[in-house]
Order: sequence, then structure tokens, then C-alpha cells
Amino acid sequence: MQSACGRYVIAFNGEIYNHKDIRAEIDKERPHPWRGTSDTEVMLAAIALWGFAEALDKFTGMFAFALWDREARLLHLARDRMGEKPLYYGWSNGVFLFGSELKALKAFPGWNGELDRDSLALYLRFCYVPAPYSIYKGIKKLSPGTTVTVSSGLRAGEMPEPATYWSLREKVNRGLAEPLRLSDEDAVTQLERVLLDTVRDQMVADVPLGAFLSGGIDSSLIVSLMQAQSSRPVNTYTIGFNEPGYNEAHYAKEVANHLGTSHTELYVSPAQAIEVIPRLPHIYDEPFSDSSQIPTFLVSQLARQHVTVSLSGDGGDESFGGYRRYILGRKIWSLLRLVPHPARRAMVAAMKSGAFTTLSRQVLPLALRDTLTKIADKADPIDADELYYWLVSNSKNPSSVLKYGIEPETTLSNEMHQPIDDDFVVRMMYLDSISYLPDDIMVKVDRASMSVSLEARAPYLDRRVVEMAWRLPQSMKVRNGTSKWVLRKILYKYVPRELIERPKMGFGVPIGEWMRGPLRSWVEDLLDKDMMREDGIFQENLIHEKWEEHLSRKRNWEHYLWNILMFQAWKRAEAD
Repeated sequence: MQSACGRYVIAFNGEIYNHKDIRAEIDKERPHPWRGTSDTEVMLAAIALWGFAEALDKFTGMFAFALWDREARLLHLARDRMGEKPLYYGWSNGVFLFGSELKALKAFPGWNGELDRDSLALYLRFCYVPAPYSIYKGIKKLSPGTTVTVSSGLRAGEMPEPATYWSLREKVNRGLAEPLRLSDEDAVTQLERVLLDTVRDQMVADVPLGAFLSGGIDSSLIVSLMQAQSSRPVNTYTIGFNEPGYNEAHYAKEVANHLGTSHTELYVSPAQAIEVIPRLPHIYDEPFSDSSQIPTFLVSQLARQHVTVSLSGDGGDESFGGYRRYILGRKIWSLLRLVPHPARRAMVAAMKSGAFTTLSRQVLPLALRDTLTKIADKADPIDADELYYWLVSNSKNPSSVLKYGIEPETTLSNEMHQPIDDDFVVRMMYLDSISYLPDDIMVKVDRASMSVSLEARAPYLDRRVVEMAWRLPQSMKVRNGTSKWVLRKILYKYVPRELIERPKMGFGVPIGEWMRGPLRSWVEDLLDKDMMREDGIFQENLIHEKWEEHLSRKRNWEHYLWNILMFQAWKRAEAD
């Protein structure tokens, strides 16, 4: 769209939730010749009136956009504060490219995408390629809360330096230095008011709207606040599985019945879920191996049959202390630091033993078992930050798997050298918010939903919610071993406690069992030794050792193997 003055042209992906307020502010300062009611037109008018930087600061929403300033001959690229929407940029064949999907860049006739093996090393560690890197040499992801300005005089191959316009680190530091001095009751009331406003703003749509509902705290609260502000039943959607340990659909149904939503659930067979797998490389554009991508796609597909916009509960865990590893990690570190090194090594050796593996499979929840397995793989954490790094690492030593490729520094590794706070949980929450959240969670949701033309909105990632969350004392997030304390207090105003209080299950599929069963031929085709040897990327013998151990149930290597398989499937799709 071109601005009314003719100076600016914008390509925009996303939604500006406060565009009506900005429009009113513009008219108050200088009446504008509006042509329509879109947020895109408001963005252009705001930039024309106040300039790029000042207007950008006013935008509340999820967005990635490119702005061409015809007068100054400058291209501005900008990404939203929490990384909900993606933006790629870089050079190919001497031409500067940008887009919100890699497949858009690959459509360029001069595209010459070359695998970046250093980025592949990062992918093996995290199951995703973290910003600012991409899987291709010369192509980068714009990091959340940053802009890039490109002048017409930029030399081919020269990368412009990103600039930060909104820093989560600054907001966290301010929140820790200037916490809100509120009673428990006042904190619950104020946060509820902010969440109500945010949910109301994100419910504004000229198309049918609904919500994902898992039955957990985060999504149940979003749906509760939606229903409280809706004159008719909210449309809610849940995916269920028949496999024990992976199904929360019945909990979601109970919450939906209590709130009176118009609820749709779909129980998915393994065959239906497995049918999605060949589509994943195209949906995600680059290697991505969070296996909950499968149910995320399925619930998006289900919702899209009825609505065009769906609200989600993503982002609640990072700002309000929801992940099990926060509490478990702090407990483990407080114990490990007291244990002498020889005794620590003996304890870890016991955890690695076959007897422990067999026992844990019988008595421990899946998520806890996976966490303990990760910790057992690290014999001697030097400090708490290293323990965190190990907890979020899928492959502990990517260089042992690759024939070559060296991990570069990332936002996460850089930030770990600058601790936010002495509290281990606070540091984990912050590090997750700048890495795991934008590079895994939001990638998973955005690509899955957009692949079926569904717009997914995340109220917990609204700047007002994030900034208030970090001003609340930590005791209001994690209290006496209970996570998301303040969110629970709000939720219990709408939903009985007994419908919510249960162990966190996560949103996964039994991918490890499927590998041994219906997916076995697919796995063995992608892990063909001759093909891998010819590719010259992986240490094929090491990977086959893991596959044999997984098949025999000696060890559960499902995450390790899924990581390799998703790369192999992506690479094969690239060649087609």
C-alpha cells in the first residue's frame, strides 16, 4: 500500500491491535484523508506524520513489515517485539531479498541458497535455527524488537546492522528494579484488567473468530476472558489422541462445558497424524523438529474449518513461570552444587543406567523423565546457566554428529554471559523469552496456522501483558512450588479449581513409538547409510547406533532422531 502523500510504500504481515486509537490520535493532530479502515493505512499515516521510529513505538500487535521511503531512498525492515511474525533478509546473486517466508526468497529467479553448516550445528542443538541465523548462507532472520535500514548504496553482500527499538532485557531489568508494590488481591485485579483489555482488543475481527483450548491454565484463562466479553458462545477447538499420556481433550471439554463455549474436538488417529509429516518441510521452510508441530497443525486445520482467526495461550509459561524445568531446574542445581564431584559423577552414572531407564518409564511422567534424562547426560554442570543451556539442548555436542560445522554465538549464548538476576528461575524465564519462545513456539504456531490460512493471535505476548508480568514480584508467579500463581488466581474466578489442578502434560505425540511402528520404513529410508555417506553431512554410523538402541528400547532417542529426520526430510524436499 502507498501512503496518501506518496512518499512511503509498505508490505505488511500481521495485525496492529491499537490502530483505531492511533487513527484517532492522527486525526486529532492533523485530519487525514482516509480511504478505508485498515490498520495498514493507519501505519502509513502514522509514519508520514511522526516518522518511522516514533510511529513504530506506538504500534501494538504482531507484525513484520518492509517500508520503502521513496524520498530518502531507504528500506526499513521491522519485526514485532516478541517475535510473533517472521522476517528474513539477505543476499542472493548480488540482489538484496526480504520476505516473511523463505519460500518467498526461494522464488527469486537468481536464488542460490547454500546450506549453512554452522546454522545446522545450532539446529541440532536446539531443534530450530535460532535468530539471527537461517539454514542458508547469506540469509538472516530479523530478531524480535529490531529494525534494519538498507540504503540504496549498500554494497552487494554487505549486511546492514540491526538496531533495537524495544528491548526485553531493559523491560526485565526495569521490572526487577521497580517492582509493583501491590497486595496479592490488587495484583490479581490489575493483571486481570490488563488481560481483559488485551483479549478484547485481539477479539476485534471482521471474520469468524475462535480459540485453541487445551484445558490447561493458559488457554483456559484466555477462553474465560473471551467468553466473559462475548454475547454468544466462543468457538473453541481441541485435538485429542487415544494414546495414554498424550491426551488432554477430556479436560478441555470439561472447561468448555463449564464456560458454555461452542466446542469442537477431534480425536486423531496415528494414521491421520502421520499423514501430516510429508507436509512439514514445506510448511516450515527450514529444518524444524519440535514434534508438537504435528498436533499444532492439526488443531489449526480443525479451527480453520469454522473460523479465520484463533486466539492461543502461547507465551504464558515464559512470563509467568510455567515450565516444569523452572522449578525442577532450580531444585536440581541447589542439590548438585552441594554434591562433591566424585559423588555427582556416581549419581549421574546411576541415572544413565538401564535400570533407571526402565524404572523411570514405569513410574515417572513423560516430561519429567525426559528432563532427568537430559540432566543425566551432563556429568558436571559448572554453573546454573550451563545447566539451563544443557536442559534446552537436544544434541549436547553437535560437532560429534556433523562431519563439519561449528556453532556460532547466538543471542542466547551471548545473553547467558550477562545474567539478569541471581534467581535461577528468573534467568531461565528471560532466556526462554528471547530464544525458545520466538524461535520455537511462535515458529511452530505461525507456520502451522498460516499454512491453512488461519491467523493465530497470542494475548500473553501483548507488550502490556509482558511488561506488567516482569514488574510483578517473582513470588506472584512461582509460589511454594506452584507455577503461574497469579494466573491461577484469575482463572479460578471463572473455572473451578478442580477442573484445572493436574500435572502439566504438554502438547505432544508419541513419535518415538511411531518410529518403531508405522513410521519405521520412512525412518530407515531417510537414514539410509549409503545416502548419508554420499551427502557428507552426518556421522552416519553414530546415528545408526542411536537408531538401533531406539529400536531395541535400550534408550529413548526419539528427540535426537526426530531432529535428524526433519533435516533429512527438508533436504530431500529441497532437492525435489
